[in-house]
Amino acid sequence: MTTGRGDARGMRNLTPAAVAAGGRAIAVWVTGKAIVGLARLVTGVHANWAGTRPDPCRRVYFANHSSHGDSVLIWTVLPPRLRARTRPVAAADYWLATRLRRFFGVEVFRAILIDRGRRDGHDRRGSAAEAIGQMAATLDAGDSLILFPEGTRNVGDEALLAFKSGLFRLATARPEVEMVPVWIDSISRVMPKGEVLPVPILCTVTFGTPLTLSPDETSEVFLERARLALLALRPGPVSRSKPRSKSRSKSGHGEDAS
Repeated sequence: MTTGRGDARGMRNLTPAAVAAGGRAIAVWVTGKAIVGLARLVTGVHANWAGTRPDPCRRVYFANHSSHGDSVLIWTVLPPRLRARTRPVAAADYWLATRLRRFFGVEVFRAILIDRGRRDGHDRRGSAAEAIGQMAATLDAGDSLILFPEGTRNVGDEALLAFKSGLFRLATARPEVEMVPVWIDSISRVMPKGEVLPVPILCTVTFGTPLTLSPDETSEVFLERARLALLALRPGPVSRSKPRSKSRSKSGHGEDAS
């Protein structure tokens, strides 16, 4: 049995770096708990596991995207053991812009930060391949992902924008990994465009039946199947019309490698 004096000697032997690292870890843990509590308080968010169970296997949760708070809502409703192993895919240029955003994105959410290869001479194809590699490596390490295949926030009237090809490329790279459709209802009214503070309203995050890539399935067929699976979770009739593609916004989510 250790004594209080022995514990005190051990504390004195800790290096400043070790003390700082411990303090940082505590700050990250407290911040994560605070985010979950605030999200539940403000939105009343709850999970509806309609087509699957919260199993600890590797998964890609792909969702509709209408607000900066989308990934936070999915992250919040996951059970703690899943939340600890689930990482949102996000845009590096947004989350590395300030020290505060870096803290939230890198340390609290442990986001996979993607270089979106904006029009500044970057090789878009090279950036896309690198992004898929990052996501595949994360899945190989045993973590799950939160992904937004529309590639940008949908602030229009359409239920979903056209899906980018990243979801198909990731499914091709890791065909054994389950792709779980997730519909976020009412979050666009929680954080409407141009508002600084969230508007309290009840939110539901619905998890559908997992998909996997079928042998010889083409990109167009798979992405349409994924889109319809996601729309099937939306309250109201399912639209089978082809959505129009829209240009990239300044969303903080670089969720898709096109």
